[in-house]
Amino acid sequence: MDDQKYIRNFAIVAHIDHGKSTLADRLLEDTGTIDSKNINEQVLDYNPIEKERGITIKLAPVKMKYIYENIPYTLNLIDTPGHVDFAYEVSRSLSACEGVILVIDATQGIQAQTVAHMQLILKNKLKIIPVINKIDLDSAEVELVKESIVTVFGLPKDRILEISAKKGINIDKVLKAVIQEIPPPVGNKNAPLKALIFSSIYHPHKGVVIYVRMFDGEINIKDYRHGKIYGKLLHLCATGIDFVPLEVGFFNPQMMTGNVITAGDVGYIATGLKDLSLARVGDTVTFNNTQVTPLPGYKDPKPMVFLSLYPIDNDKYMDLRLGLEKLHLSDSSYTFKPHSSLALGKGFLCGFLGLLHGEVINERLEEEFDLNVISTTPIVEYMITTIDGKINFIHTPEEFPGPSLIRSIEEPMMLTTIYSPAAFVGVIIQLCENRRAQYIDLEYVAAQAKFTYVIPLSEMIIDFFDQLKSVSEGYASLDYEFYEYRKIEAVKVDILLNKIPVDAFSHIVVKENVLIHANKIVERLKNLIPRHQFEIPIQAVIGGKIIARSDVKAFRKDVTQKLYGGDRTRKDKLLEAQKKGKKRLKRFGKVEIPQEVFLKLYKVF
Repeated sequence: MDDQKYIRNFAIVAHIDHGKSTLADRLLEDTGTIDSKNINEQVLDYNPIEKERGITIKLAPVKMKYIYENIPYTLNLIDTPGHVDFAYEVSRSLSACEGVILVIDATQGIQAQTVAHMQLILKNKLKIIPVINKIDLDSAEVELVKESIVTVFGLPKDRILEISAKKGINIDKVLKAVIQEIPPPVGNKNAPLKALIFSSIYHPHKGVVIYVRMFDGEINIKDYRHGKIYGKLLHLCATGIDFVPLEVGFFNPQMMTGNVITAGDVGYIATGLKDLSLARVGDTVTFNNTQVTPLPGYKDPKPMVFLSLYPIDNDKYMDLRLGLEKLHLSDSSYTFKPHSSLALGKGFLCGFLGLLHGEVINERLEEEFDLNVISTTPIVEYMITTIDGKINFIHTPEEFPGPSLIRSIEEPMMLTTIYSPAAFVGVIIQLCENRRAQYIDLEYVAAQAKFTYVIPLSEMIIDFFDQLKSVSEGYASLDYEFYEYRKIEAVKVDILLNKIPVDAFSHIVVKENVLIHANKIVERLKNLIPRHQFEIPIQAVIGGKIIARSDVKAFRKDVTQKLYGGDRTRKDKLLEAQKKGKKRLKRFGKVEIPQEVFLKLYKVF
């Protein structure tokens, strides 16, 4: 328990790969929180996928002690995600702070998510410490980046720090600025309890462990010892759940048990709850039977991208279920439910915050559970109004009603910001126009161009980012947020193999692209499906109408190879018998589709 005037709660925010996790490591090292000899790069990134990719996914806090002018200060740092899929977690972490270190790469300058984070920072009225990182690199353009920070954000030039987190240059200046410029928390430990959940994990023995910023009141674990409750039950406002805390404490960066967490602190509460979804990020913790106004900003994480996962080995269905259930204990922001396909068997329909989120879960299934899965093509959530006025949200092509039952179809649109060097303006405009984007604005900031578009999410979730990086030679960045649902003309395209529909190949496509899409998929399947003893027609159909076709030619088995001499009659009889046999195969035979066809067709991750 620390005097509030000697506490500083702050976050590090940055565009992905601008060095925030490396800076966090240097702060831990310079404050003596972790021995420099034993420091593991990206200490706050616990997940092996995070370390492998060099990105932050799950929020990690840490409590540091630092002596400044002979006074011991407590510095509570929250490392934040840098990818747009996890923007809500960034917003909740900022709500737990009084200030931020805004990190900008000296070689890349201001990027799309830098601006998005800045908007959240200003909304929360937080103190800003601007930092230019990677000044040690030959390609660093420190003065140019400084000018852009002044122009775009209006921050004083003389307050911008220049550092190299990797080399440890000027880290002491960052710590000094945190103490001098970020205000201490303001809270009343004698007021009714009010704490913000900014992250959570599942512990096998302690159940759900919530990471909290204490705004008012305090929790003394002595009030709940030995199963006796001398204080009040703790209460989660959003879900209405009451619970007895098993443990409270702080982060160093591992969890360290304490006795009391009080107003101003950043710590954890072990709840003993077995369901992570009961303790939601952004929720408010208080005492039961206490009237408090929940802290603002809470919202349920909403999956935006849906895809189905199927085990390559059908016998691994229960293993896949167990893997998804276990991962859900530590990440309740994705959804899953059983889903069956005639072509792929039993699997699960999953909803994710974005494609990276789905990719991370897919990789964890492979690495942590040794599961090989097929991931279907991602799809967005369509809102369909039927002729009887009912509104349905659909997540698979199979759920798509017949055309005669549909009054309207709406798809999610995203307000998208793209930052790029001005030299790539033309190719980026062309890319966006090809993706049905609505132009909103184009601004120039120094040598950078800032585009604002409204783009259908369905046009962004597969290869838009890769294409953007390609046309901009890797320099462009983007940020997006949900804008609205908008009406479209769309149809369900089914694929028939040998005149039999294959449910796993069905897609929902906008009408203006339907012929291009249909021809593309039948040609891809033609090249992927192995030849059989009979010709296989591949047809793309809407309703009963064929709109595209390609054929896998039959391979010919030489039934006459055992004949000797020139007995033409015998040869003709064998060829006629083969012809009749092929007709029977074509009528009754089942086209065998190897798993590799699905893997290659759906290759997203």
